[in-house]
Amino acid sequence: MKQDSVARDATQKWVYRFGAGAADGTAGMKELLGGKGANLAEMSNLGLPVPPGFTITTEVCAAYYDLSRQFPKGLKSQVDAAIKAVGEEVGATFGDPSNPLLVSVRSGARASMPGMMDTVLNLGLNDHTVEGIASHAGDRRFAYDSYRRFIQMYSDVVLGVDHGVFEDILENHKTNTGTSLDTELEADDWAEVVEQYKNAVQDEIDTPFPQDIDAQLWGAIGAVFSSWQNTRAQTYRRLHDIPDNWGTAVNVQAMVFGNLGQTSATGVAFTRNPSTGENRLYGEFLVNAQGEDVVAGIRTPQSITEDAREEAGDDKPSLEALMPEVFAELRQIYQRLEAHYRDMQDIEFTIQDGRLWMLQTRSGKRTTNAALRIAVDMANEGIISADEAVLRINPEALDQLLHPTLDPDTARNVLATGLPASPGAASGEIVFTADEAEALSNRGSTVILVRVETSPEDIHGMHAAAGILTTRGGMTSHAAVVARGMGRPCVSGAGAIRIDHREETMTIVGRKFVKGDVITIDGATGQVLDGAVPMRRPELSGDFAELMKWADDARRMGVRANADTPRDARQAREFGAEGIGLCRTEHMFFDEDRILAVREMILAEDEAGRRAALSKILPMQRNDFIELFEIMAGQPVTIRLLDPPLHEFLPHEEAEIADVAEAMGVPTARLRDRVSELKEFNPMLGFRGCRLAISYPEIPEMQARAIFEAAIEAARRTARPVMPEVMVPLIFGRAEYDILADVIEGVAAAVATETGAQFDYQIGTMVELPRACLKAEEIAQRAEFFSFGTNDLTQTAFGLSRDDAAPILSTYTQRAIFEQDPFISIDQDGVGELVEIAIERGRRARPDIKLGICGEHGGEPKSIEFCQRIGLDYVSCSPYRVPIARLAAAQAAIRLKGKAGS
Repeated sequence: MKQDSVARDATQKWVYRFGAGAADGTAGMKELLGGKGANLAEMSNLGLPVPPGFTITTEVCAAYYDLSRQFPKGLKSQVDAAIKAVGEEVGATFGDPSNPLLVSVRSGARASMPGMMDTVLNLGLNDHTVEGIASHAGDRRFAYDSYRRFIQMYSDVVLGVDHGVFEDILENHKTNTGTSLDTELEADDWAEVVEQYKNAVQDEIDTPFPQDIDAQLWGAIGAVFSSWQNTRAQTYRRLHDIPDNWGTAVNVQAMVFGNLGQTSATGVAFTRNPSTGENRLYGEFLVNAQGEDVVAGIRTPQSITEDAREEAGDDKPSLEALMPEVFAELRQIYQRLEAHYRDMQDIEFTIQDGRLWMLQTRSGKRTTNAALRIAVDMANEGIISADEAVLRINPEALDQLLHPTLDPDTARNVLATGLPASPGAASGEIVFTADEAEALSNRGSTVILVRVETSPEDIHGMHAAAGILTTRGGMTSHAAVVARGMGRPCVSGAGAIRIDHREETMTIVGRKFVKGDVITIDGATGQVLDGAVPMRRPELSGDFAELMKWADDARRMGVRANADTPRDARQAREFGAEGIGLCRTEHMFFDEDRILAVREMILAEDEAGRRAALSKILPMQRNDFIELFEIMAGQPVTIRLLDPPLHEFLPHEEAEIADVAEAMGVPTARLRDRVSELKEFNPMLGFRGCRLAISYPEIPEMQARAIFEAAIEAARRTARPVMPEVMVPLIFGRAEYDILADVIEGVAAAVATETGAQFDYQIGTMVELPRACLKAEEIAQRAEFFSFGTNDLTQTAFGLSRDDAAPILSTYTQRAIFEQDPFISIDQDGVGELVEIAIERGRRARPDIKLGICGEHGGEPKSIEFCQRIGLDYVSCSPYRVPIARLAAAQAAIRLKGKAGS
């Protein structure tokens, strides 16, 4: 072990012990001990059977990287003392040839990152201690099986020897001995394999496999700390928004052996079903195996309960039948753990010679459907409050509920059936590698990643794929756990499928499928189907509806939708929107039946010509607004006047110009000249928004008339008052606003006179330029509402075009200039301060001014929490983000209430 030359406090406590019914730490110390270490300490304090061990803190991880991957002073002596204490507890000594202590070395960040970092089991074995284990256990086969596992895992994790080298050796040995299963190999077989493994290490790295157990231990500890920065861990943190500076702890724990014969086993269990949320024990185990065998999918595991075994039609005995006393103890422990943590638990256990040991507990990863059911059930059972249930659901995860499942009325051509590892359904092209999945997804293809089994290195491809299919592995395999966490449908253990990765083919009952063929997977049934199958959207009811009612009761802010079409508006209402916060009228102009009139207006030589063209558009706009007002049934509708530059409505390619000119009956040259006249170097900052309306007031006149006439007609049809909110875009000061407010008010008065109808309306503005934020007090003297357009406000605050920002944002995120893309989550320190300035100054002039946000940030949970904190009245987002925004707004209100009461 290297020691650093940098001065550090050698008396600092780096190591925390656990086991024997006591521990130095508690469950509340996750920041220091990581999730695994904190929970091992907590289980020890509860008196549960936990193998003794110790946790090296996350502070050591920080020091390790600060000191260029060296360990801080004082750590070695604390580790030596701790490992001696572990040996005394179990009656063995680390490195003793006759009675050796073996340990596991595992990672443990404060947030669960399953499979992303490294683990080493059976550490402490060498050519001498393996004989001591064999003698002590009375089982030479077990000892050498453990030794070969250790060599393979340590060589892969610490020495960098690819695990495939060892898999090839083992497969060749089984072929030569006429065996097919690892369990068929005898002690002499494993001893021979061990020698071949050691020779392979020598050949691969030109260094013998380490026999010094001290070197083994420090090599493993360093490898686990180093794995915090491996590619898959970095990818997982990015996908799950886990900060890089958290670091990982390292847990060193006495080994207990599930591969000690037929009275030993290892397993993973969930206190409730992680796919459905059903309140019953769910899990799998393997007899005569170690933990990695279950999650790696090397052998198909057995069910823990008899009910699950019968439902699966499995002829292998359940744990409940095979070891009833151990099962009864496990059931008692899982009930105690769930009651203690007040959440569904994911537990790992080992049975050694009929004795149960608990290796881990943590809040279990679950599908969104399961999360909803568990939260609602626990609230109804009185375990947690309704507010706590609301806080238990990740708002972003609701997106999983809004995507298709297979249409139950459609005929299915079932090719094969595996395990329903993660619910949902997906159709796509077959790909066989994670890299290819990512590449094709980036090009717009929808793909299904097909693998024998997935590994942590596949994380990027799993994220890119629409669904995942594996031929090996169970319900707790890597593929299943990661897919559920990502919300991807997954079918695992489809054993009837044969995959040839080299030829990139998949064969099912003699039928060959190649890369690019389309299949469908149903993660709810485990079916693999031929071709693309029609999908159906799920009904948002039951647990979802109950939890969202609690959320709506808890939140203060309103949630509206950005909706430009009747379809969007209906979808928004279905998802619980309380109005339209942004109707972009330009989207209505692009319809094929009206684009010709828009182009006539643009090409007109004078105001009379423009008005003639606009008169054709007026009834179309009016009918659009009538339908929106009817759908929203008295809820507020904010309509933004025409915003984009006029050139966006004109063709630009020569062939298109010729086609449009012919359709309009105008010379091609005239159309080409008009396109050239309207061309701008920087359209985003050009002739658009209020600038367009001020130059051509007949455009806002037509739009205002369409809005007010539609409001009168919709109110007549529905017998409900309609409150349109007319929004002026892109102003930078009061003068622009006044000009257009005068136009709108003039039209309103004219419509009232012409129709004899009375109607209410509001005029406000979209605040999307820094100067408008600074001049908010003047603007609010007349404007009745502000809606913050944070897409453009972010662009103008940073001087950064969103359309061209991708390479800049990538570099800036890597260099930690941005923690997160400011176009995804609002920049609270800069853009956020501009919003706060506008709020404070706007309310100074008009205390009751209505305040909202209508950029993409209106549907992003962190941004929504910021909006709650600064006092906005509502957020507005795309229809499919409405449930996410409702839940995020409720969580923000609950957290703010909690802070106020603390």
